[in-house]
Amino acid sequence: MADTLEFNEIYQEVKGSMNDGRLRLSRQGVIFKNSKTGKVDNIQASELAEGVWRRVALGHGLKLLTKNGHVYKYDGFRESEFDKLSDFFKAHYCLELAEKDLCVKGWNWGTVRFGGQLLSFDIGEQPVFEIPLSNVSQCTTGKNEVTLEFHQNDDAEVSLMEVRFYVPPTQEDGVDPVEAFAQNVLSKADVIQATGDAICIFRELQCLTPRGRYDIRIYPTFLHLHGKTFDYKIPYTTVLRLFLLPHKDQRQMFFVISLDPPIKQGQTRYHFLILLFSKDEDISLTLNMNEEEVEKRFEGRLTKNMSGSLYEMVSRVMKALVNRKITVPGNFQGHSGAQCITCSYKASSGLLYPLERGFIYVHKPPVHIRFDEISFVNFARGTTTTRSFDFEIETKQGTQYTFSSIEREEYGKLFDFVNAKKLNIKNRGLKEGMKQSYDEYADSDEDQHDAYLERMKEEGKIREENANDSSDGSGEETDESFNPGEEDDDVAEEFDSNASASSSSGDGDSDREDKKPAKKAKIVKDRKPRKKQPESKKGKDPNAPKRPMSAYMLWLNASREKIKSDHPGISITDLSKKAGELWKAMSKEKKEEWDRKAEDARRDYEKAMKEYSVGSKADSHRGERSKKKKKKQEKQVKGKGDKKGAASKSSSSKSPAKGMSDSFKSKEFVSSDESSSAESKKEDSEDEGAASPPPSSEDSASGSD
Repeated sequence: MADTLEFNEIYQEVKGSMNDGRLRLSRQGVIFKNSKTGKVDNIQASELAEGVWRRVALGHGLKLLTKNGHVYKYDGFRESEFDKLSDFFKAHYCLELAEKDLCVKGWNWGTVRFGGQLLSFDIGEQPVFEIPLSNVSQCTTGKNEVTLEFHQNDDAEVSLMEVRFYVPPTQEDGVDPVEAFAQNVLSKADVIQATGDAICIFRELQCLTPRGRYDIRIYPTFLHLHGKTFDYKIPYTTVLRLFLLPHKDQRQMFFVISLDPPIKQGQTRYHFLILLFSKDEDISLTLNMNEEEVEKRFEGRLTKNMSGSLYEMVSRVMKALVNRKITVPGNFQGHSGAQCITCSYKASSGLLYPLERGFIYVHKPPVHIRFDEISFVNFARGTTTTRSFDFEIETKQGTQYTFSSIEREEYGKLFDFVNAKKLNIKNRGLKEGMKQSYDEYADSDEDQHDAYLERMKEEGKIREENANDSSDGSGEETDESFNPGEEDDDVAEEFDSNASASSSSGDGDSDREDKKPAKKAKIVKDRKPRKKQPESKKGKDPNAPKRPMSAYMLWLNASREKIKSDHPGISITDLSKKAGELWKAMSKEKKEEWDRKAEDARRDYEKAMKEYSVGSKADSHRGERSKKKKKKQEKQVKGKGDKKGAASKSSSSKSPAKGMSDSFKSKEFVSSDESSSAESKKEDSEDEGAASPPPSSEDSASGSD
């Protein structure tokens, strides 16, 4: 028989809500890990007193009772798993897994039994329903009546808030059955009553969530936040984790308390209690207990009189009372030397702390993400500027967190950290040897600093020194091209060279006229290739052979109609999902048949591609010859045009010399002794003379005579 049994998608009933997770049964005991919070319940095999198998709403369930009165319920089993569990309980726990069905007669008259922390309403020997007394928030009595009020369940749309029991009077003298019922409930109920004095009080502490200044009163079983407007009573059993995080300015400290269930203020839920301390603030603390009680209760973790920094005192007291380890930042060190990264989440700016087993963001809204719930991370380009980038995290439940506006200098450090923690980076894939090495059933609370952690810090420092000596990281190479100052210098040099060239050509207006065309010519010359670039891109040849399909696509095309007929009205997305399930469940022999078909299609494609490439080469040779011939013709035409242009230029240079002796007259000038018709004839004759070819040497000689 196997030493362990594992079950996925098991639901644990806690305070009226069903929390999904993973269940493992081993020789040592039973371990359940909550998928949402990462909290681990560990039941030692020696503590188990009874196991009950019964039918419930979610299939079949397992109820475990311990010797100290605790009850654990797990639902989501299949009926076929009973024999396997029963044999396992007999072999390793020496317990008979009893089968007890719930009574479904619908009677409302029965017997109430109190067993440990459970109230059971029975009819005969069969239970009708059970109430965990830890769910009870208040118990009130009346004449022959007891009323139980329950904590509100935030995860359910509809919550049971009240149950009333009618208790008939008895003939026994001196015993009030109503009071006896109420005392049994109150002894196990989660009713917080501030009886006695507080162990210690911290005055006027700055709280970021919920915002304000609060007095914190420390009681043996709960924490009392007393503010000007609101009061909160937080049982230590609801505290999941404690974090002590240094601020980036090195002058302040965050103390974060993770809560489940959260504290409530109207419709707002606070899953994290965040306190902000100044490092310079000191306090002398005296516990409201004698030294013997302090030694007996805290076993040296606290003393009656203590002094030191305020944040150290608060964290030390909370650690001793909650009995949880305090999580501090690990070996990560950012570009500025801080153990955090400045970034933005949603609309607010805050600090992201990479921890040994997760990330935490403070402070608005606070976010804690464990490594074991991360599906992959992604480094994305910043949306507003190239000076920053975004860090995206997607969990296995599909939730996505985007931390934006991270300075690009932090990229190398953060990438090395993610790589060292063997997290899956998007677009790179999960490489071999990159599998996460943490235990799926291990508690997500980080250990304190130890020798291993110190060694990791030293390795981190060595890696940083090597990184500084070598070239910058891959993420920074792409950003080096963005240098606004250098681009401005290049533009200035370009225009300076044009200006010097034009100034040497001449003086006055002719210089300006020469300068402007030079700039325009250069701009046109630079822009022409850019316009032609998209035109020069080769489109896909429609005559090229089509790529072969994979084995899965060949099977899908052949099976699509059959799937549609088996599932009429199925949508395209559901059809794709169903096809994936069928392909996954297909036997290896059937898959090999489609693999062979895909291989044949690939060979045909390669053969057709060879024939196509030979034909395309011949076409390209013919195209090149025609292009060369066309270019040669263009050169010949261009040479003739240049000769004509030179001739017209020489004639235009002679025409000003010819008219130098005549006085200059504008086109608008009209003499008084000439009519408008004569003037127009003269202009026509001048135009004809300008258009005529240059005069020969004989004509010029006769003109001089």
